[in-house]
Amino acid sequence: MMVTMTNTARRQALARMLGLLVAAASTMLAMPAHAGAEESVAALQSEWEQIKYRQPADRQERAFEALAKKAAAVRSEFRDRADVDIWYAIVLASHAGARGGLGALSLAREAKGALEQAIARDPRALEGSAYTSLGSLYYQVPGWPIGFGDKDKARELLARALAINPRGIDPNFFMGDFLYRTGDYAGAKRSLELALQAAARPARPLADEGRRREVEALLALVKQKLD
Repeated sequence: MMVTMTNTARRQALARMLGLLVAAASTMLAMPAHAGAEESVAALQSEWEQIKYRQPADRQERAFEALAKKAAAVRSEFRDRADVDIWYAIVLASHAGARGGLGALSLAREAKGALEQAIARDPRALEGSAYTSLGSLYYQVPGWPIGFGDKDKARELLARALAINPRGIDPNFFMGDFLYRTGDYAGAKRSLELALQAAARPARPLADEGRRREVEALLALVKQKLD
């Protein structure tokens, strides 16, 4: 038995169909095209900057944990990229820093392994950033028997980073932080003043702004020690 549709029913069915098509089209437009490695790294970098410099401290741990999952997915997709390894490690290290305590050590160890892999693949990737990040881990993580921290290794790695990028804001900041923590206040002052002289990174204004604030705050502490 055939059921005929009234004009009203036809219009309602057509409206529903059009509504579904519009919704599907909107979903397709909202989904980005498959990103390449550079675009994926830039997205991780941008989100990291927003968390690091815009999120309240008490919300950073969960935000970095979520970002670490995205970074792991990117790393699974691009398995032979030093820049991907570096940003995966930076996110993990930031998550470790936000978490704190002994529970952060496993994250720090995972970050260490990723940075060592990045150095093996391309030590000059991202202007030697793997050396900078690995050096910062070595002086911030506790030493044996709790962790792998080693101040001599930290100094060596940070020096390698500066050999590649002598005027970069990040390697000079972390060298300054390391020297401050080890009591070399005059050396810390020199490194931090170099960090403030670093050229702006046009693609990373938020990172530059946030890092400069960190440099200035640490430099103020260094000057107090020198007075």
